[in-house]
Amino acid sequence: MSSTTTAPPRPSARRRVTFTAVLLTLTALLFWLPWTGLLAPGARWPWPVQVVGTAFFVVTSVAFPLLLVRAHGRRHSDRASRVAHLMLGVAWVFFAWTVITHVLRLVLAVVGVENPFRARFVAITLLVVGLALVGYGIREARRVPRVKRTDVVLPRLDKAFDGLTIAVLADTHYGAIDRTKWSVGTVAAVNALDPDVVVHVGDIADGTVAQRRGQAAALGDVRARHLFYVSGNHEYGSNAQAWLDHMTELGWTSLHNQHRVLERGDARLVFAGVDDVTGAYSGEAGHGADLDAALAGTRADDAVVLLAHQPSEIPKAVAAGVDLQLSGHTHGGQIWPFHLLVRLQQPVLAGLSRHGERTRLYTSRGAGFWGPPLRVFAPSEISLLTLRAA
Repeated sequence: MSSTTTAPPRPSARRRVTFTAVLLTLTALLFWLPWTGLLAPGARWPWPVQVVGTAFFVVTSVAFPLLLVRAHGRRHSDRASRVAHLMLGVAWVFFAWTVITHVLRLVLAVVGVENPFRARFVAITLLVVGLALVGYGIREARRVPRVKRTDVVLPRLDKAFDGLTIAVLADTHYGAIDRTKWSVGTVAAVNALDPDVVVHVGDIADGTVAQRRGQAAALGDVRARHLFYVSGNHEYGSNAQAWLDHMTELGWTSLHNQHRVLERGDARLVFAGVDDVTGAYSGEAGHGADLDAALAGTRADDAVVLLAHQPSEIPKAVAAGVDLQLSGHTHGGQIWPFHLLVRLQQPVLAGLSRHGERTRLYTSRGAGFWGPPLRVFAPSEISLLTLRAA
């Protein structure tokens, strides 16, 4: 009698199975919960409405994961990415507001409103609100960011640097949608501010330099005495070192765990930058956040402005005595109420915050968008910071 044994699945196979299970579960929730809001049986819609509506949900829920895999798999299809990410944004808006309108459904039931009027009123409310927010979100995502002005008081700042202005760009995310015209408009808005320093704190693009060179070209036209750039987590999916080199070619100083000193007479102000924390796991040799290296050679009494893509790096900045950290990454949540999930990972969503006795953190909501081409209740921004001595 012979026996056979089945080898356990390889780690890569297990990851694929897990990824597929998670993707299908999320797809089912995102696409079929809205069905319960729009086509609930209690609404008693005419049968053509039920059939066409249900068929729409079947087709989109099947197409979405296939397009997403095509967009982010080996093919890296920009066309699939554009469709899949738009579907994701629309599905998220309707998912979130279906939950809210289900509460409305309960309230109407408690006060005695009967079906089919109750279910139809909820469905029409959901459809109108959802479509309005999608339209608003697309418009907000595609427009040139508004300028957000903030004064930042740094107790150790020498009075020689009082009034220094810093324009902060973050999360431009040049990607599958060609936003060359948007990039030119954004750079024009930055130049109109006439800042002393311009910084880009990462997530410049989703794709390689070869793919996104045209969209990023306008960054070579930014005018300021000092231009500083650090990598974000998205660069590490498309050769971060190539982006650091390309930004140098465009006239920026790429701060790869390095610093530069600004001097006005005897006064000094340090601008330091670290790689995104994900660089250490990217496979790119010599990458990963190294704050000690970035600050090596600075003086104990130097005021320091640190560029670090993710706000979560703030505890290290506090421990090192950094005066101001500039970050992005959060997008302010991008599509409400996704900010609730962002706050589980990041200490701050947006704006100026204080950490410890000395350190300030400014978190930009970012200029662009990632994935879904929508911004709902999380407007994009170009941040103009004015440094003030105590």
